[in-house]
Amino acid sequence: MNESDFARLYLNLASPRLGAKALAASDEFFAPKERMLADAPAVFIPDKYDDHGKWMDGWESRRRRDGGHDFCIVKLGASGRIRGVDIDTSHFTGNYPPAASIEACWSEGDPTGETRWTEILSASPLGPSAHHFFPVARDEPFSHVRLNIYPDGGVARLRIYGEPMPAWNASDKKSVQELSLATNGGRIVGYNDAHYGSVWTLITLGRGINMGDGWETRRRREPGNDWIIVKLGAPGIVEEIEVDTCHYKGNFPQACSVEAAFIESGTDSSVITQSMFWDVLMPRQNLQMDHIHRFSGKDVAGRGAVSHVKLNIYPDGGVSRFRVFGRLA
Repeated sequence: MNESDFARLYLNLASPRLGAKALAASDEFFAPKERMLADAPAVFIPDKYDDHGKWMDGWESRRRRDGGHDFCIVKLGASGRIRGVDIDTSHFTGNYPPAASIEACWSEGDPTGETRWTEILSASPLGPSAHHFFPVARDEPFSHVRLNIYPDGGVARLRIYGEPMPAWNASDKKSVQELSLATNGGRIVGYNDAHYGSVWTLITLGRGINMGDGWETRRRREPGNDWIIVKLGAPGIVEEIEVDTCHYKGNFPQACSVEAAFIESGTDSSVITQSMFWDVLMPRQNLQMDHIHRFSGKDVAGRGAVSHVKLNIYPDGGVSRFRVFGRLA
């Protein structure tokens, strides 16, 4: 699986935006473990130093002299099935680890000395200042990972890509669920433009922290409108839709609409093509700046189960959060 597949198909379960935390490290003398989980790409500041030496954007241990190796334990922001990892050594050129491995476990609380770990990536070679993508072939869910580096050094970013476990049980068809939520398995399939912002945060918890925390398109200079497609965590019967334009004031869309379909199989590209012919789930609605818009009842067309939804914005602009609530089908 290549880089684009990991980034496009799966969610980074180790994102601090989802609640991931670096719990413990054998050593973090040069750079703290928390930096390794940052969502933003690693940066290099040539003239920046601190009390321990050169400031590095990532986790970096001191040079070992005892023949052992260093490790860092991470609590995933969402428990799930891990499909691949990226061990990124960006900007670590003479201080990267020559190799790394990853273990994972399932634990309701923090791991202890009795915790049973499963190796999901055997010791694999790393190079300087590069992304290292490795597929993971395990079907059981995990809640924590342990990154082992051999023998020491620095890792700029650790990404754990996978499929989150939803909050509901398969038999839970009575209560209303947030079907689009990323940690419930919601996934962005495609969009026509995402020039600004962090598009994946569109289907995360909470309100946007700033204007860069959401989906924003460039200024449209031609006829038409912008759109984004979300695959729901499970097919459901939609009862409420929320469109939040938090922080978008001079650049919020004038209006929006939602289309939907039930699709049993197909590639992302085929889903995008089919979306031109989907039925209207919610007709065009006017929007306001910096406002939570909730639509239900007669605004949400009564129809059966859907698995995918398409948010249309007219003609362009920014949306902080898009939420689809409904009952499991």
